[in-house]
Amino acid sequence: MRYAVVIEKAEGNFSAYVPDLPGCVATAATLEEIESEIRDAIAFHLEGMREDGLPIPDPSCKVEYVELAA
Repeated sequence: MRYAVVIEKAEGNFSAYVPDLPGCVATAATLEEIESEIRDAIAFHLEGMREDGLPIPDPSCKVEYVELAA
């Protein structure tokens, strides 16, 4: 499965969340760390859903970039 991840830069760190998995979030000091942390968070989140007998949602979010003329 391939889930969309939103990574945001804050004042002193990075945060990430997965729109298709409400509550699946991570924070880290660097971009490299946040990519690893959110990957681990997704795996942990899905494992918890399986243990609780909850259905695993199919990825449904799509990510696009829109370029505008300056």
